[in-house]
Amino acid sequence: MTRNMSSLGAMLFATALSLLLGACATQYPPAPSGAASTDYNYIIGAGDALNIVVWRNPELSMTVPVRPDGKITTPLVEDLPAMGKDASTLARDIEKALAKYIRDPIVTVVVTGFVGPYSEQIRVVGEAAKPQILPYKQKMSLLDVMIAVGGITDFADGNKASILRTAEGGKQYSVRLKDLLKRGDVSANVDMRPGDVLIIPQGWF
Repeated sequence: MTRNMSSLGAMLFATALSLLLGACATQYPPAPSGAASTDYNYIIGAGDALNIVVWRNPELSMTVPVRPDGKITTPLVEDLPAMGKDASTLARDIEKALAKYIRDPIVTVVVTGFVGPYSEQIRVVGEAAKPQILPYKQKMSLLDVMIAVGGITDFADGNKASILRTAEGGKQYSVRLKDLLKRGDVSANVDMRPGDVLIIPQGWF
């Protein structure tokens, strides 16, 4: 009886281990190599630094931060929403606000410190050397992200990593970080998209 129970326990353990390894081997579809959009416009986010230039009005020109509530304050303009706009749109909004005080204002906005809105930031979690949040940049690739985070740890299962693509409703793609970083396989490099989450799991063995 004891022997039968031991055999049954061993069978159940083997079955569970087989299922676990099978689940670990499951791969998402490979990430498409090209994902960048040629018409991408940078969107201002909280924490960005903005250089605002008002033509012929140097006293109104300055560099200001975008506050955590997404607004900015400049001379003559208070609590103007900036987050979620591109630089040109914000410049037009400032011109409208300044038109109450000066004649035909011409404003230029240049983003000098980049953070970006939360919805477009790249997040790297798991077995990266330095897991962190990165601002998205046009034509940013997987290799660019890995250089920024210092690569993967010795415990990472790099070829089981995946990208969670929020721009596609949370669709998940597999990526081959080990091939890219350890073997120099450039075919494993893929474009990132705004809002991507790179997940790097730990290896079991």
